[in-house]
Amino acid sequence: MKVLIVDDSKAMRMIVQRTLKQAGFANIQAIEAANGVEALQMIADQSPDIVLSDWNMPEMKGIELLTTLRANGKHVPLGFITSESSPEIREQATAAGAAFVIIKPFTPAAFEQALKPLMA
Repeated sequence: MKVLIVDDSKAMRMIVQRTLKQAGFANIQAIEAANGVEALQMIADQSPDIVLSDWNMPEMKGIELLTTLRANGKHVPLGFITSESSPEIREQATAAGAAFVIIKPFTPAAFEQALKPLMA
């Protein structure tokens, strides 16, 4: 399974990869993008099975990435891993078609709970 991790922080992309492994998702192929613009290109070129995106990034925010994908007819599952925890952000993510929202700081259990149904 190919997972695209989108975050402007290289360190956070590495932490997400490590947490995926700790959550029991050892057989994934992780690819990375630093923002939504890069992610759009990676999705077109690499066809990931799932996208894990930060919310706040330069050039294109995570919600803009999601709405652009859906407007272009792309239905790859996308979930947010973000420090944005307000009910409004959750509502906006769900309304746009996000598969889940995981709040930072996160645990392997949060990843397992959110991703297991998508990776079956």
